[in-house]
Amino acid sequence: MAVESRFVVIRDGVEVQTFMDKKAADEYDKMLDMADNLSAMLTDAPIELSEQVTEDLSIFLAERREEVLIALQAKKPKPAPKTEAQSASNKEQASNKVSKKDKATNTSKADSSDEEQLPEAS
Repeated sequence: MAVESRFVVIRDGVEVQTFMDKKAADEYDKMLDMADNLSAMLTDAPIELSEQVTEDLSIFLAERREEVLIALQAKKPKPAPKTEAQSASNKEQASNKVSKKDKATNTSKADSSDEEQLPEAS
């Protein structure tokens, strides 16, 4: 016989969702707590929202917590991951910069060797 552990999120005596992972269940429960807090805040707002809209908006904002914090400037956005094309382009640009430096160095060396080869006027 197999034994399975399940983690159930219960709100107001109602089973909301079941998870196989404790961490996922805790995160979902935390998101619902945030949604409850947002719902209370929206209920006190000076604008009229239906109960369903308040609930939907609260859950939407709680699910997108990171984006909301960035929008409120409470958190800095993570830098966008570089694509392979961007990485290749950056490497090419760096290579071009090195090549230009090499050319400039070689040109100045050539100029100085030209000076050495010129006969001195007496």
